[in-house]
Amino acid sequence: LLATLWPASAWAHVEEGRAEGFLAGLHHPISGLDHVLAMVSVGLWGAQLGAPAVWLLPVTFPMVMAFGGMLGLMGVPLPGVEVGIALSGVLLGLAVLSEWRPPLWSAAVIVGFFAVFHGHAHGTELPAGASGLLYSIGFVMATGTLHAIGIGIGVIHRWGWGKVALRAAGVPCSLITGEERFPDPDARHISSTIEMLATDAEYDVAIIDRITKLQGAPNNAW
Repeated sequence: LLATLWPASAWAHVEEGRAEGFLAGLHHPISGLDHVLAMVSVGLWGAQLGAPAVWLLPVTFPMVMAFGGMLGLMGVPLPGVEVGIALSGVLLGLAVLSEWRPPLWSAAVIVGFFAVFHGHAHGTELPAGASGLLYSIGFVMATGTLHAIGIGIGVIHRWGWGKVALRAAGVPCSLITGEERFPDPDARHISSTIEMLATDAEYDVAIIDRITKLQGAPNNAW
């Protein structure tokens, strides 16, 4: 159905732009961290929610994204694309972090809503002379691969050896609050409340709750 509705400009120069269009589409979703984080989060969230979300969410996103891509190829304006993409990474990441379990239809709507922005961004960056259809096939395939990576991470994390493997592949981080303490002696990253923070220690990255209570910190610090 999408192929029959595709704009005529998407079919221009198919022969000469075939390889370029497909490879450009394949590369575009992995060219920006915002796209990667959002798409991996969709797979992770689906794995957390379990069946049928584990397949419904990764199917919903590319389908709706293809529609957004078609709008971008046709030159239909969509306000707030960059904001929508940025919010998708943050909010989908928070859904994974908090293990939020909304109704299935609600999760699908959220995923589909953000997919439109990602698709539109892909569609508007079609290289000149490239095949629009093959470009779209490329970015849909890349998106599906990122979803599969997210699902794989979510599934592996269910087993003890998987947690160890993911930890080894990631960055050690200590979590220290008044109620929970998970210190890592090798960690150079920390997430802590201001009351529990060792201010005489050195960190590469520190995420501090209520840092405005620290002497000299501006009121809008976080």
